[in-house]
Amino acid sequence: FFFFFFQAEDGIRDVERSRGLGDVYKRQVSTQSTWGLLIRGDQMGKRTHKVGICGKFGTRYGASLRKMIKKFEESQHARYTCPFCGKTAIKRQAVGIWKCRGCQKLIAGGAWELTTAPALAVKATVHRLKKVKLGATKSKEDKEQNSQNKPQPIYFKKK
Repeated sequence: FFFFFFQAEDGIRDVERSRGLGDVYKRQVSTQSTWGLLIRGDQMGKRTHKVGICGKFGTRYGASLRKMIKKFEESQHARYTCPFCGKTAIKRQAVGIWKCRGCQKLIAGGAWELTTAPALAVKATVHRLKKVKLGATKSKEDKEQNSQNKPQPIYFKKK
């Protein structure tokens, strides 16, 4: 006769199928006594502290790639401030399409963020060039106005 002993506590052979991501540690029961009451610690808690939204990948793909994906996905799901109405209500609808839930405006933006770094650089350049152009036209207008507003010399005619 052969006897096989299986330990269900190690998380290898369970009745329930493992969901990955360290199921063994999630199912461990911790007890704390508060004012004489015994509280079981098997309620759902915060599962991912460091990895956040990338907890769904488990230990796959490597830490560096998961950190990059975490940055992209957090910026993708974040809410942004609307430049039109000022509410923090802009959410991504599709790749490059962002919609404000306050004023219902559609904005073309980046794939992962509302505004990309190159877009900000172009916007700053356009703003600077507009300012330079307005300054040049204003200075011409100011010169013309100054020449018109200067008191003309008074000439006395001899009799």
